[in-house]
Amino acid sequence: MHQSASAGHAPGHWAPNTLMTDLDPAAGKALLALGTVRRCAPDTVLIRQGEHGDRRVYLLEAAGPDRPACAKVTLASESGTEALLGVRLSGDLVGELAALRDEPRTATVTVCAYSLVHVLSEERFIAFMDRHPSAGRAIARMVAQRLDWANRRRLDLAEGTVAERLARVLVDLVDRHGSHDRDGHLLGVPMSQVELGRLIAAGPDAIGKAVARLKARGLIRKGYRGVTILNLDALRKYEDMRQKHPEG
Repeated sequence: MHQSASAGHAPGHWAPNTLMTDLDPAAGKALLALGTVRRCAPDTVLIRQGEHGDRRVYLLEAAGPDRPACAKVTLASESGTEALLGVRLSGDLVGELAALRDEPRTATVTVCAYSLVHVLSEERFIAFMDRHPSAGRAIARMVAQRLDWANRRRLDLAEGTVAERLARVLVDLVDRHGSHDRDGHLLGVPMSQVELGRLIAAGPDAIGKAVARLKARGLIRKGYRGVTILNLDALRKYEDMRQKHPEG
């Protein structure tokens, strides 16, 4: 379903630490007025790895106060192995790199929750950045933050056990997207156990054992809502705890 971005649409519900929370109000309003809005169901593919010619840019928005937008960025190797590169939430931009350089799409972006998606043409997106220099700086910060995230994930692959790497990525997700409830901290991102494993290059058996290890220490709980962090401070210190109490 398509509709005009100005057809009675009331934007909002942006996740913290996303582009829309970094833009000044005038630039944010201008960005929302650029294109059309699509209502996307889970499993909708917005961008396919290797595509040529398509340089549209997409802005994710929540479908409602209790229906946050979410999309996952994946990369497939020639052998078919899939890696989860990151998650994007309400207020995040995806596809901007193709609009800024003449190269094929570098990853696949798939919607994983009912979401509103603002579809921006390459020409309008570039003109928007020219008219709003502060927005260009905000987009540069966004790209730099994603590069920093990717670099931390590379470091995780080189250091620590699977449980330690899992602890780091859980803390990272809570710090960036999480929220607090009466039981602890929620990730703020719908992530299955397998997808958490893909973030840290751990197979199903290895990630299952790592989850069980953190659960046994009382640090996390798995439930229908995903992972709940029961003791965030202790999870941050997990590596030190392991050095004092080796698990073999």
